[in-house]
Amino acid sequence: MKIGPKYKICRRLNEKVFGKCQTTKFSVSGSAKNKKSSGPGRRTLSEYGSQLLEKQKARYTYGVSEHQFSRYVRNYQKQDILYAALETRLDNVIFRFGWTVSRAAARQAVTHGHIMVNDHRLTIPSYAVKVSDRLKIKPASRNSALFRNLDERLRDYQPPAWLQVPAAGEGVVLAAPVAGTAELNLNFGAIIDFYSRV
Repeated sequence: MKIGPKYKICRRLNEKVFGKCQTTKFSVSGSAKNKKSSGPGRRTLSEYGSQLLEKQKARYTYGVSEHQFSRYVRNYQKQDILYAALETRLDNVIFRFGWTVSRAAARQAVTHGHIMVNDHRLTIPSYAVKVSDRLKIKPASRNSALFRNLDERLRDYQPPAWLQVPAAGEGVVLAAPVAGTAELNLNFGAIIDFYSRV
């Protein structure tokens, strides 16, 4: 998915949806922006505007195109099911395992054939992993720049409760993800309502 200037998108959404925005610079300028917008004459978002904002936050967080995202919403009309469908994308699971520093890097790892699911190499980032699936980084790929310092990065990393990392470069899906455990407070109900208007 082609994405515009990431820092500007984070400022517009007022959320750290990209790794590039996980900086003090963003926090300070974001806070200043909030202070400025809280005075007299502040423009209040309409219900439609709020729903659009939630949709954009979720779309950029998971790194999917508008076409893909609208298809997810059409296929999964309940909040918890929509959340689970996005969380169990192969690229997102790789990111949640802590194997890559971002979802974009995870997507690259998958498309370049570095990831195996149940001992089969997969190159489809949107592949939906299932409970009990076993994932691992292809042994020949462990020296790739994508996984540099992996052991060190995983030392202090705690994956979500629905995932298990028995060893660096290996992972198991223990259960389905539960809505409300994402790092961003995304309102999936508002997102579904947005698409029901269209």
